[in-house]
Amino acid sequence: MENSPNQHSTISSYICYINMKINIYKSVAALFVLFTITSCGQLNSEVEKQLNELKSKTEALDSLVNSEVDKVLTLDTLINTEKAKLQEIDSLLNKNKSKLDAILQ
Repeated sequence: MENSPNQHSTISSYICYINMKINIYKSVAALFVLFTITSCGQLNSEVEKQLNELKSKTEALDSLVNSEVDKVLTLDTLINTEKAKLQEIDSLLNKNKSKLDAILQ
């Protein structure tokens, strides 16, 4: 059986159709890869931006906590100083009480 010109034309058309489909798939794949790379780049940029904001907030919070800790330490020192003064006053009162008790006996 010989190939007729009509049959040869059909095969040729089919091959062109297949090549066209392959080129379309290649184009779609290339666009998909390009889109994916671009999206990842944008996502990376957004993640970096969010991390920088988080770092900034963390540093501000750290500064605030350090400031409050300094206030607590200052208050603790003040409390210890006042406690020492109260103990000295208590000691003086006990001495005076003892003297008064001795006098009143």
